[in-house]
Amino acid sequence: MKHGWMKYWLCVSLCLAAPGPSIPGALLANQNAAQASARHTNEILLAGLRPGRDTFAIAEKRFKPRNLIDGHDSGYREWRDDCSGKNIRLELDTKSVIQSITITTLGAQTGKCSERPGDFLDAKNWVTGHGLRIGDSQDRVTGFYGEPNSSGPASKNGQDLALMFYQFDWAGSEVPQVMEVLCARDTGRVVEITLAFPNL
Repeated sequence: MKHGWMKYWLCVSLCLAAPGPSIPGALLANQNAAQASARHTNEILLAGLRPGRDTFAIAEKRFKPRNLIDGHDSGYREWRDDCSGKNIRLELDTKSVIQSITITTLGAQTGKCSERPGDFLDAKNWVTGHGLRIGDSQDRVTGFYGEPNSSGPASKNGQDLALMFYQFDWAGSEVPQVMEVLCARDTGRVVEITLAFPNL
């Protein structure tokens, strides 16, 4: 597949909600309405960028050249901090329009820590349009977007992870179509988010 992050989608299964205790009618109706609304929340923004609309030039202006890894021949650009393991990776089409964005803390921590971190490490770049951040809990993910279309175990860089996969094709073809959230199995905390424009 074009998008390398999809190879970590392993053993995916549908999530089934277990029935809960009895709840008064009005409260149950309000709760169901809230859950239905959450299930129909899509995402269009990650790291301040819009897949399918924004270009690499916009990202370059936002993140600055420092820490930029040139992958021009491979169709991607990446800002990497070898101290923290944080990366922002963009996949581009032939016109340099961003096709997918990945923010992650799963990079190798091999470098020396700098006293002056790169601009891309600013906290405003590590969040979705709805406010989901790296380090948030799995419950917070479902609070924003509802139950995932599918979920299951995954592995990346030798770490055991839990995958939450969302499809947004119901929102129309002009918006990002899929979002993948990876959480650490031991802590349940978000360690990586990918938002992609194509419907893979």
